[in-house]
Amino acid sequence: MFWFDKNNPAVLFADIRELETELCDGRMLEVKPDIIVDFRKMPFEDNTFKMVVFDPPHLHKLGQDTWMAQKYGVLLPSWEHDIKEGFNEAMRVLEPFGTLIFKWNEVQITTSKVLQIIGVQPLFGHPSGKHGRTKWMAFMKGVSCNGA
Repeated sequence: MFWFDKNNPAVLFADIRELETELCDGRMLEVKPDIIVDFRKMPFEDNTFKMVVFDPPHLHKLGQDTWMAQKYGVLLPSWEHDIKEGFNEAMRVLEPFGTLIFKWNEVQITTSKVLQIIGVQPLFGHPSGKHGRTKWMAFMKGVSCNGA
């Protein structure tokens, strides 16, 4: 939802789902990735990308058919393992000294809990949103991740 231009040729938009639906307020929602892929096991070679933006679902207490679930996705009961695996995959596909931008909203799960799960501190980050609950964090492969 944060992309200025999802069709930019320099961007590969990946998601685990494809969806086109009308939201409760009448707006159309379209999730149309370039490639359907599970962030826990991506079909890319090691050291492929200069930058990865990791924006996983961040809600786990949410009905599957709600507009929030449709728009942002829902974490599975295995979310802690999934986030760790997704972070590791993002680092795997980054080139050495590549940048990982990790977006997390801490309405239900705190950023400190997520950082504890992944076991790595970001180089820097910034809160955004009306209440500052969305955190944007930057990691660099080989710097912030002890060579990960």
